[in-house]
Amino acid sequence: MRMSRTAVVATVITVAAAAVVAACGNGGGPAAAPPAARSAASPAASHRLTLTSSAYADGGTVPRRFTCDGDDVSPPLALGAVPGHTASLAFVLRDQDAPHGTFTHWLAWDIAPDTARLSAGERPPGSTQGRNGFGRTGYGGPCPPRGDRPHRYVLTVYAADRAPRLAPGATEADLLRALSGHTLATGTLTGRYGRR
Repeated sequence: MRMSRTAVVATVITVAAAAVVAACGNGGGPAAAPPAARSAASPAASHRLTLTSSAYADGGTVPRRFTCDGDDVSPPLALGAVPGHTASLAFVLRDQDAPHGTFTHWLAWDIAPDTARLSAGERPPGSTQGRNGFGRTGYGGPCPPRGDRPHRYVLTVYAADRAPRLAPGATEADLLRALSGHTLATGTLTGRYGRR
């Protein structure tokens, strides 16, 4: 059966329109994630914890006391908006501007989920602490190379639906693997510190 020229043009236009609709089905924004990526997305994207310190504001300068130039103790912290079904909390403190990539300053997990405040230098209740980039267990304060512009130190708190099963001295990679797929919410506090 032979199609008229008008029918051929109409068919080509219909096919082209269907292709455009399929390509733009996400409303013209960035390409939608494949179903597997969407199902693996962390619930943390929809829930944020609050993490603050009375020692410095988010984006502010970390006082000397909490660095390697001072007492080298963790800052006072306050947490809020922790999901009700949280089984445990975890902390990770990283230097985002370290010369050889991200440097880990503090790892702590199995923190009691009802923890609302920590005093300066206080070990989080119930916690186990991991090995930091200095090769020590516990908190190691900001200590950038002298002469560098101030580094960014990002403290992240994770709310998890189960307690990570890790041995003392575990690394950041170990902790993040244990939290993968079990993080309910996160919050961050960023401080800056430089040394002349």
